[in-house]
Parts: sequence; C-alpha cells; structure tokens
Amino acid sequence: MESLFGSKTRVKLLRMFMSNPNRSFYVREITRKIEEQINSVRRELANLLSLGVITSDSTDNKLYYEVNQKYEHHDALKLLFTGEKPKTQPKADGKKTKKAATQKESSDMVDQDIWSKVGNVSGLLYSGVFTLDSISPVDVMVVGDVTTSRVEAAVAELEKEKNKELKYAVMAVDEWVYRRQVKDKFYVQIMSAKNQVVKDNSELFARL
Repeated sequence: MESLFGSKTRVKLLRMFMSNPNRSFYVREITRKIEEQINSVRRELANLLSLGVITSDSTDNKLYYEVNQKYEHHDALKLLFTGEKPKTQPKADGKKTKKAATQKESSDMVDQDIWSKVGNVSGLLYSGVFTLDSISPVDVMVVGDVTTSRVEAAVAELEKEKNKELKYAVMAVDEWVYRRQVKDKFYVQIMSAKNQVVKDNSELFARL
C-alpha cells in the first residue's frame, strides 16, 4: 500500500479520513492519532488538499481537515481503505436505505479503545466539536448500559485530545428508543446535526 501511494504517512491519513466521515481533525490531533512527525503530516495534508481528497476549515484559530465526500474517487478510496461499499441508492419504489451516509460505523480504533472499558455501549455518536456543527446539543452521545464514572473518564481522554471541554449525554437504550419514537426535541436536535456514528449495534441512530 505504501509503495502504491508513495508514503506511509499518506496511507495512514487516507485510512483515518476514510474511516471517519463528517469528523474534523486539526494537525496536532492527527499526528497523535497516526503517530507520524508533524512536518510529514503537514506535507501530506497539503497534497491531499490540493487533490481535493480532503477539505479544510478554520475554527477557533485552528485549521481543521475533513474528508471530502464529494471527491470524484471518494467511494473507491473508501472501499479500498475501509472495505465499506458506497451507499446504495433508494429503490425504485421510493424506500429509503436503512442508514444514511453519516451513520456508518467507524473503524477508528483509537477511540474504540477509549470506550472499551465503560460498559456495554450499544450506540456512540460524535457531533458538535468533532464535526464542527454548533447546532448539536452534545459533542458525545452514549447509549447503553454503562458506568457513568467511566464515561466521564473516557470523555476526559477526548478532552485532552481536543484540548477543549466536551458536552456529553448518557442514556439507556430504552429511553433513547422512546425518544426516537416520539421524536423528542433532544433526539431531533442530535440527529439533525452533522454527526459521525462511531458505534451502532442496533440501528439506534437510523432515521425513522
């Protein structure tokens, strides 16, 4: 793979971006995640940006990078680096697919490790700070049978990574399902915002 793409850093970046749709990263966060030197990361980010593979946006005096899902070869790269096929188009009878593009489970193993000790996580969603969307009421939504203190510890790890205080919510599966059924305001706000589904065992984040 490195020989094909010409750089180990580029391969790591492509894998990270393709595995995290809608999620934005700043340079130093990226260097920690892929464990590469910052100069190499900056150089490859510039290359990917010039090709249109990723986009950039400045927020709070930081430059954030995100995969460009409109890039003409995005689907091919996503399949290559994640094994995930492009989303299917709606059927002729008008039925919608079960999950939207923003609701694919992520293969970001760094974050999976952070959450592996909190309990039985049925659903995990990032929004707000992670996706640069200010309309979301939370940055992290955790659904499942989890230990609150361990969730707090996991959020603290992410706060160190982001260097920013994060808003989060914890909810049992039954309560989340009920809120989804009645289209509760909190549920609607979260699902209307730009988000990245990190884990979803039971299509908890699938739109009705």
